[in-house]
Amino acid sequence: MDLRETILNQTDASFSIAKQLMSTEAKGANVVFSPLSIHVVLGQILSGSSGPALDQLLDFLRAMSTEALNSFTSQLVAMLFADGAPLGGPRLTFANGLWVDQSLSLRPSFEDIVRRVYRAVSIHVDFQHKSAGVTKEVNTWADKETDSLIQEILPSGSVDASTRLIFTNAVYFKGAWNEKFDESATQDHEFFLLDGSSVQAPFMTSEKKQYILAFDGFKVLGLPYKQGRDKRRFSMYFFLPDANDGLPDLIEKGLGLDHPFSGDGLNEMVDSPLSQNLYVSSIYHKSFIEVNEEGTEAAAASAAVVKLRALQVDDKLDFVADHPFLFLIREDMTGVVLFIGQVLNPVDA
Repeated sequence: MDLRETILNQTDASFSIAKQLMSTEAKGANVVFSPLSIHVVLGQILSGSSGPALDQLLDFLRAMSTEALNSFTSQLVAMLFADGAPLGGPRLTFANGLWVDQSLSLRPSFEDIVRRVYRAVSIHVDFQHKSAGVTKEVNTWADKETDSLIQEILPSGSVDASTRLIFTNAVYFKGAWNEKFDESATQDHEFFLLDGSSVQAPFMTSEKKQYILAFDGFKVLGLPYKQGRDKRRFSMYFFLPDANDGLPDLIEKGLGLDHPFSGDGLNEMVDSPLSQNLYVSSIYHKSFIEVNEEGTEAAAASAAVVKLRALQVDDKLDFVADHPFLFLIREDMTGVVLFIGQVLNPVDA
């Protein structure tokens, strides 16, 4: 399987997560998340799994094998996660962490994968006597790696004396629009909600030619970020249904990960008879995004297929996002999706 096909599979998994979230936990609310962040955390868990847990994670992540997934991740990290800010492009940072109870030692093969492929820093801690301190340490790590946009990834009580491992990932993105919006042109207009009511919200306006595609039932607007002197190209895409209440249907046009949570299969991580009793108790994920006239700032932290081609249209085609829409941030050369979200009410936090 070549890299392009693997990325398409990763994108397919990303939209599977999005569909699940937006139809369940995030139903009726604004949401943003990083499927890539979740993918990386699950990839680390997969690398230490066997049996039904391994099979189910491979199926969910659309991977042929552990080796294929690790090869893809290694290429992805090398290509995508170099900070482009010094070269004039978006600022992008990526970090992985692994907290291990001091009573356990990682299997050398697993430790090699998380360090070499995922570039994770492993830290031995005392969960059994200092769980509150470890929680604070992980949250401090997330705060630092996301430039303080995610200040708490682990809620109080999520770590206790029975905890043995914590996998973490953080992604931070900050990019300026290639063509900035005029702040003086931003005005309040009516935004129509799914229930038929409306609110007043600030609308950014541009009369410049933009990249727009019209499909049956929806339109897509692509806004490129300022490019650096490397080969990476980042853009933000907005998917706007034609109908004011059309977003649920657009999302329809899940996760099923019970084995890793049940305790059978996470036995390839540590050298201990206790490895047979390891299970994933929870996966926590938090994200943040701010879009303004200058550009976008986004971050995500985790603990535990649409192909677009941009066409610049000659005929005038208005793109007025005055009702609920879907958005994503993507690296266009690879097609990797960094963030996905929906806006149902732009004045809600």
